[in-house]
Amino acid sequence: MTGFTGSPLDRVDKLRSDPEAFIRFTSDWRGRVLGLEGLDPMVSAEGTLVWKGMADIAANAELVLLGLINDKPHFVELTTAKGDVFRSPAIWMALSVLSAEDAAIYGTARALIDWHNSHKYCSRCGTESELFRSGWGRKCPNCGTEHFPRTDPVVIMLAEHDGKALVGRQSRFPPGNYSALAGFLEPGESIEEAVRREIMEEAGVVCGKVRYIASQPWPFGGSQLMIACVAEALSTDIILDTDELEAAMWVTKDEAAAALAKAPDAIFNAPPPFAIANTLLTRWVAGE
Repeated sequence: MTGFTGSPLDRVDKLRSDPEAFIRFTSDWRGRVLGLEGLDPMVSAEGTLVWKGMADIAANAELVLLGLINDKPHFVELTTAKGDVFRSPAIWMALSVLSAEDAAIYGTARALIDWHNSHKYCSRCGTESELFRSGWGRKCPNCGTEHFPRTDPVVIMLAEHDGKALVGRQSRFPPGNYSALAGFLEPGESIEEAVRREIMEEAGVVCGKVRYIASQPWPFGGSQLMIACVAEALSTDIILDTDELEAAMWVTKDEAAAALAKAPDAIFNAPPPFAIANTLLTRWVAGE
């Protein structure tokens, strides 16, 4: 299972468009609202998400229905707080202790908050839009246009050649950290084409066959779907696009395994377990 997947929430899509059901859920004393500090999750001493009671929430709070767990409604309150996962040590600490289920719940909530904060105005007429569908959409009161959360597809991949895989690092990464290369799919482009293009653009490596490995929702910097692949490299010379990467190198399976195990003699630091780049490296080392 990849990070941010395995949520226990029943999303009750059929009830989102029922205003009476939403009122019933918000009036349910058993309801829970996700505890946040800005955009970071509040974490209990036991390493679980913190949930607030309905009585702890202001009467004018804008709530989004995340779903039901054991028939109890769970919400997140919209906040205008801003956050950057790459500059928040708290978020990395939280994700290192949260269970997969809790991380998936938080990921859904975070993606929805970020979407609402960046889509407050109607893209057709510019009027400030309003929440509808239990918070899973916004509707323009002027022209009636309906807007819904979107997920942007991103390819994340290893190029492999003769038992080695290509990893790279961006300047914003902590010292010693390397990861798989990644980039957004462009309009009119297949997954395979995007994988080959991104590897060529970032590292100058020509690739052929591409195989799919796994996918993962990623809630930071907008809602993204990370599509993990491995590509067959037809060349090995690295020509860096220094606007994208600070460095790149070919690593063996033993070197990748050492990084994943956090061995003291590892030549690089692997991505954290909740990132699909970690899954990608792990499965590549295992020969998948």
